[in-house]
Amino acid sequence: MARLVLLRHGESTANRDNIYTGWSDVPLTSAGITEAQQAGKRLAALDFDFTAVHTSLLQRAIMTANIVMEQLDILAVPLNKTWRLNERHYGALRGQNKDATRQEYGAEQVALWRRSYTTVPPKLAQPDYDRRYTRYGYRFEPLAESLAMALTRVVPYWLDHIGPALINGHDQLVVAHGSTIRALIKYLEAVSDSGINGVEVANGEPIVYDLDAKLRIKNKTIIHKQ
Repeated sequence: MARLVLLRHGESTANRDNIYTGWSDVPLTSAGITEAQQAGKRLAALDFDFTAVHTSLLQRAIMTANIVMEQLDILAVPLNKTWRLNERHYGALRGQNKDATRQEYGAEQVALWRRSYTTVPPKLAQPDYDRRYTRYGYRFEPLAESLAMALTRVVPYWLDHIGPALINGHDQLVVAHGSTIRALIKYLEAVSDSGINGVEVANGEPIVYDLDAKLRIKNKTIIHKQ
């Protein structure tokens, strides 16, 4: 039996300022660094044997992964970075204050953009240019994404990398973002399209799954902050 740990990054500057972030690259706050350190210490108190860590191409997740790995004394373990674990793209909302958008568009519409499974936020007029993604070709970056669209890109990485390692009995740690972790939770727990709306993932609180050889969930534990 292997164990999977899902961890949302520590508080970022955008979390602190209540701003939509998506694929924008923002750092951790000092509080976020502390959250990552504490999450690592809580995991270190348990009996894990991680053979790989998986994260996104965004620094808030990468920084969290590095801090947690240091606390676990597993810096020699492979750290796999992939765009497939990036936060979902918030399109034209990116950089805007969430409270301000509620005032402009209404709380109900904002709730749909933030928590609905299929609703796509307002799109960018054209894709951004970011050298991290140039290898994938022009127009690779999305204009905006729903959670369903994020799930579509996350699942292939799960099937190719995380799932096979777990089947072989190797503990895996995934350090990602609120939406991509919600997408994985939906996939793993077969949460309904409407049910996923109510699923929240806190910064810096590891979610631990005990899985059998067929990746069926035997137990789930959330290690809350103290």
